[in-house]
Amino acid sequence: MTTEQEKEQQAYQLLREGARLLRSQRFAEALPPLEQANELKPHDADIAISLGGAYVMNGKWSKAVTLLENAAERYPGNVRLWLNLAAAYLGRLELSSRPRQEQAIEAYQRALELDPKAPSVQYNIGLVYAERKDWAQAEVWFAQALNADPGDRDAAKWLKKVRDAQKPELEG
Repeated sequence: MTTEQEKEQQAYQLLREGARLLRSQRFAEALPPLEQANELKPHDADIAISLGGAYVMNGKWSKAVTLLENAAERYPGNVRLWLNLAAAYLGRLELSSRPRQEQAIEAYQRALELDPKAPSVQYNIGLVYAERKDWAQAEVWFAQALNADPGDRDAAKWLKKVRDAQKPELEG
């Protein structure tokens, strides 16, 4: 086995370990193996997705953005990269700036272009608009989320909240 093959094998072993830790919600523990995997294979989409997700879960938004923007440039057709990049741009929604929200919406919309059935995208865009109190846009996106997944209780709850929030405007 060549050294390059050994490096690749080691990188994927570290990726599997990091992914296992992420699934166990051990986000901080997932960082070292994923960072090592990324050092061994710095241009691997799957490693970037997992490491970017770990950065997001650990509140390391800037690191996630840098990593995921580079990966999205290299693999523009990868839906999961765009989903993680949107989450990285957004950070904590209630603390997110308007420009970051716009970047997140653009990344979510890119994911939808690639896969119209990408999970939770419409819902997440609806949350951004609800945070802004842009009830009309929030309603559109939550309705789309419910259309994509009629069993989505959260989208149904938010759709009702958004419609209730608009009632005084409509009646006044």
